Amino acid sequence: MEIFHLEGHPYIKLCDLLKLQGWVESGAAAKALIAQGEVKVDGEVETRKRCKISKNNIVTLANNCVIVKE
Repeated sequence: MEIFHLEGHPYIKLCDLLKLQGWVESGAAAKALIAQGEVKVDGEVETRKRCKISKNNIVTLANNCVIVKE
Protein backbone atom coordinates (compact mmCIF):
# COMPACT_ATOMS: atom_id res chain seq x y z
CA MET A 1 0.00 0.00 0.00
CA GLU A 2 1.30 3.42 -0.96
CA ILE A 3 1.02 6.55 1.19
CA PHE A 4 -0.04 10.00 -0.07
CA HIS A 5 0.70 13.02 2.15
CA LEU A 6 -1.72 15.95 2.06
CA GLU A 7 1.08 18.33 3.13
CA GLY A 8 -1.02 20.89 4.96
CA HIS A 9 -4.14 20.66 2.81
CA PRO A 10 -7.40 19.36 4.33
CA TYR A 11 -8.27 17.22 1.28
CA ILE A 12 -7.54 16.38 -2.35
CA LYS A 13 -10.04 15.75 -5.14
CA LEU A 14 -10.25 12.10 -6.18
CA CYS A 15 -9.45 12.78 -9.83
CA ASP A 16 -6.37 14.80 -8.82
CA LEU A 17 -5.14 12.03 -6.51
CA LEU A 18 -5.28 9.48 -9.32
CA LYS A 19 -3.19 11.79 -11.53
CA LEU A 20 -0.63 12.59 -8.82
CA GLN A 21 -0.21 8.90 -8.00
CA GLY A 22 0.60 8.28 -11.67
CA TRP A 23 -2.24 5.78 -12.03
CA VAL A 24 -3.68 7.68 -15.01
CA GLU A 25 -2.14 9.92 -17.65
CA SER A 26 -4.73 12.68 -17.60
CA GLY A 27 -7.62 14.20 -15.72
CA ALA A 28 -9.96 12.98 -18.45
CA ALA A 29 -8.75 9.40 -17.97
CA ALA A 30 -9.22 9.71 -14.20
CA LYS A 31 -12.75 11.06 -14.59
CA ALA A 32 -13.65 8.28 -17.03
CA LEU A 33 -12.47 5.53 -14.66
CA ILE A 34 -14.32 7.11 -11.76
CA ALA A 35 -17.53 7.42 -13.81
CA GLN A 36 -17.25 3.76 -14.84
CA GLY A 37 -17.15 2.70 -11.17
CA GLU A 38 -13.56 1.47 -11.31
CA VAL A 39 -12.40 3.43 -8.23
CA LYS A 40 -13.15 2.62 -4.61
CA VAL A 41 -12.85 4.83 -1.55
CA ASP A 42 -12.75 2.96 1.75
CA GLY A 43 -13.98 -0.18 -0.02
CA GLU A 44 -17.02 1.46 -1.65
CA VAL A 45 -17.37 2.38 -5.33
CA GLU A 46 -17.08 6.15 -5.72
CA THR A 47 -18.47 7.83 -8.84
CA ARG A 48 -18.07 11.49 -7.83
CA LYS A 49 -15.09 12.84 -9.75
CA ARG A 50 -14.44 15.63 -7.30
CA CYS A 51 -15.05 13.59 -4.15
CA LYS A 52 -12.95 15.09 -1.36
CA ILE A 53 -10.37 12.58 -0.16
CA SER A 54 -9.05 13.36 3.29
CA LYS A 55 -6.86 11.89 6.04
CA ASN A 56 -7.13 8.11 6.50
CA ASN A 57 -9.19 7.50 3.34
CA ILE A 58 -8.04 4.48 1.34
CA VAL A 59 -8.35 4.68 -2.45
CA THR A 60 -8.05 1.67 -4.74
CA LEU A 61 -7.95 1.29 -8.51
CA ALA A 62 -7.32 -2.19 -9.95
CA ASN A 63 -4.20 -3.46 -8.11
CA ASN A 64 -3.22 0.01 -6.85
CA CYS A 65 -3.97 1.11 -3.30
CA VAL A 66 -3.09 4.31 -1.44
CA ILE A 67 -3.84 5.60 2.05
CA VAL A 68 -4.02 9.35 2.59
CA LYS A 69 -2.10 10.85 5.52
CA GLU A 70 -1.47 14.39 6.75
